[in-house]
Amino acid sequence: MHPALIALLAGRPVPLEAWRTWWDQLEQRPPGPARDSDRAQAAALLASLTTRLPDPATLTALTTSLTERSPHPGPALAGSVNIVGTGGGPATFNLSTAAALTAAAIGIPVVKTGSRAYTSTAGSVDLLERLGITLTSSHAHTADHLADHGIAFAGPHVYPPQLTRLARTLHPLTLKPFGHFLNTLGPLLATVPVTAQLTGASHTAPLEALRHLAPTARGRTVWLAANTAGADELLPFADNTLHTPQGTIHLPAGAVAPDSGSLADLAPRPERLTEHFLQALEGRAGPTATHTIALNAAALALASGRHTRWHTAHQQALAALADGTPRALAERLRTRHRQVTHA
Repeated sequence: MHPALIALLAGRPVPLEAWRTWWDQLEQRPPGPARDSDRAQAAALLASLTTRLPDPATLTALTTSLTERSPHPGPALAGSVNIVGTGGGPATFNLSTAAALTAAAIGIPVVKTGSRAYTSTAGSVDLLERLGITLTSSHAHTADHLADHGIAFAGPHVYPPQLTRLARTLHPLTLKPFGHFLNTLGPLLATVPVTAQLTGASHTAPLEALRHLAPTARGRTVWLAANTAGADELLPFADNTLHTPQGTIHLPAGAVAPDSGSLADLAPRPERLTEHFLQALEGRAGPTATHTIALNAAALALASGRHTRWHTAHQQALAALADGTPRALAERLRTRHRQVTHA
């Protein structure tokens, strides 16, 4: 058994060099079916991390050992942002994806990361697949999409390749049982060419651990959001707190948007997944959904540095939703996907 795993299971600190040798060992494993011992060690590692996060120093060493092996994404466009949540909170429809499209519609460059569903009805990748919107396949592809559309939905290339090796080692086991841990850490493992990131932490996420890790995020400042409803998005009817490098921002219920409504107004519609999402992008999914999308788009506008006033950014996002500009952007991305597919 590798020393990193022995220390982790014993609850002892695991230094950076030990994690590095763990990944080196994984890379040197010959291709083909994994040995039972390899698979058992990979499963034990993930099970331990999923059951209980290690001490802050070990967690920092782990994330550093992963992100340092990812290809550099290149220079970020000034004022560009990402929005991604940890999942695991109350079930809502794909609010962060809707907020990303709305922010892009008001001129904020967005590179959005996400994943398939581990705990939700449909993750952002599942939704985009159903919509027919292409994920980018490389950092160069991401830059092209951003230049052409003002938004890019980043594919799996932004995540450390060691995670793919880990998944192959586990096969035929899947990563799904470890989804909570991967969703929690995933937002900070992606190497994304943005200057800022808004990450919502649900009530199931270890907020203090994420606050410790946020300053180590590669090449970007991270705003961590949490609220009294336990969701991983900002909610107009809940008290929200944003932990930023400049300090803490408190947004009480009703501070920016009306505080009427409830989580029931934001519930997913799996039987009408794409139809309901597209309606939300033109302000036709109810006032609570519209204000929630606009509030999160406003947070992206402020995190980007391109806006300084919450109410101004929120009103601009509402105006875009009323005009249907975010939906028009989504439709253009769908059309481009069909053109490329049939070319």
